Order: sequence, then C-alpha cells, then structure tokens
Amino acid sequence: MAAPATASASDQVVTRVSAADRAAALAYWTPERMRQWAGDDSLPPAEKIGRLWEGPVPAGVGRLFFTAVPGVDESCTATVVPSATNDVALTAGHCVNGGLDRFDNPIKIVDVVFVPGYDHGAAPHGVFPVRAFAWSATYSGPTSGTDDDAVLALDPVDGRHVADVAGTQDISFEKPPSPVDTTILGYPVSRLAGGEALLSCARPATLETNSVVSAWRTDCDLAGGSSGGPWLRDFDPVTGKGTVFGATSRGTMNEDGVTLDLTSAAFTDPVRALYERAGDL
Repeated sequence: MAAPATASASDQVVTRVSAADRAAALAYWTPERMRQWAGDDSLPPAEKIGRLWEGPVPAGVGRLFFTAVPGVDESCTATVVPSATNDVALTAGHCVNGGLDRFDNPIKIVDVVFVPGYDHGAAPHGVFPVRAFAWSATYSGPTSGTDDDAVLALDPVDGRHVADVAGTQDISFEKPPSPVDTTILGYPVSRLAGGEALLSCARPATLETNSVVSAWRTDCDLAGGSSGGPWLRDFDPVTGKGTVFGATSRGTMNEDGVTLDLTSAAFTDPVRALYERAGDL
C-alpha cells in the first residue's frame, strides 16, 4: 500500500509510494490489463464532437492507470510538464484522491503508473511508476470542483526521465482572456476507443465564476477517462505543442451516459505552489 496521505507544512497532501509497491504496480499493469475496457458494450456512447487524434500523441500526454481499493481498476489522463527533475506530470485531483466510501472510510489509490504516448496497448516511451502524488490542501476531494488538480512524481525508467523521452507541454498560471480557443486531449473510456486511443476537442472555453468555484467550461463531449487531460491554448497541431491552462475536472452527462460538457478548475495560487514544489516529491 502507499504510505498514508498526510498534510505537509506547505499545505499540500502528499502520498509517497514505497519501492516495493512501485514494482508491484509495474507488474500489475500488463498490456492485457491496460486494454481490459476495449470492446465493452456497456461503455458510454461514442463521442460526436471529440475526434480520434491522428498521428503521434502530442508531447508529454499519456494515460494514467490506477486501482481504487478494494480493487476497481480505473484510468485517467495526465501530461508531463516542465520541472527541474524532468519527472513531473499534471492530472486531476480526483484521479488520485479517491474520497470516501459509503462508510466514510478513505478510498486508497494504489498501483499508479503513467504511460506517455499510450496507443492501443503500446507504451512507446515506457511505463513509469508513480513514486509520489500530491494535491493542494484546498482541494477537498471528488465532490469539490475547486483546485481539482494533482501532481505526479515519476520514477525514471532505465535511467531516463519522462520529460527526456516523452517531452513536455508548457504550463501557465495566468488566466487567458475568456473565451479562449482550446484544445482538450484525453483518453475517454467510451465505445469509440475504450480508452485505447487519444481523442481531442478543439472548442472555445469560457470562464465561469460564482461564489463557490471558478471554472472553464466547453461543450466537449469526451467521456470518463479523459479526466486530468490538458486544456491547451495556442496549440499547434503540427508540432503538437501548446500551453496548459487547466485539466479536465468534471463533466455533465445525460441519462444515456453522453457527456454534455466539460469543466476545468481555473488555476489558483495554491495549485501554482503545488506545481512549483512538485520537484521535491
């Protein structure tokens, strides 16, 4: 098991994973297990706005696999971002904060690995075990849309850091003018690809602010599994590079399981501090 999450002096909640548990995570996530959702007819309907990404997966983007104890395998999306250690990725807070079960017991997240460039079971850059993950103490869990962001510290694989082999996307904590042309990337586990391929939406995003939360919203219809995926401005589809200004947090679904819209929590000072200290994990 991962070490219990604890609040640090920097107002972050950090979980560190032992070397033995990181090795167990690598053994657990075989290519066959990663592909377990493909072809499942019970998955949400195929996206109509989101499109399968053509060509190589953009720099730093990949699929995040994990298990929510007592044994529910899940996946999200994450993005490698610049860091002094070259081993930091950004995802959604709810991808690594399981919240509470119906008995108010914490749901532990274990067997966490990141696969940059994932494509139909292929791991072109390797499978990277997560040695630590953290979210801001201002994020209260999956029921909250505020500061729904987390950072991952990844082990090198064969002596190579993830940023060196998979590249990075730039990141900015300055709010762009609203609306902003946005490219959203993710690995939704829907009937279109079952999480096996990257999808994208190119849509304008609008900043919505109320007394509770400040969030970007767009009508992108990527299904679950796209959580944690980057919201990029100034994205160049030729180079596959842009600037991250958010990560997929929530979606509204209708009774048929179709995603009607997606939101991304607007970056705040606590999330900036989380990112700036990620190299210490």
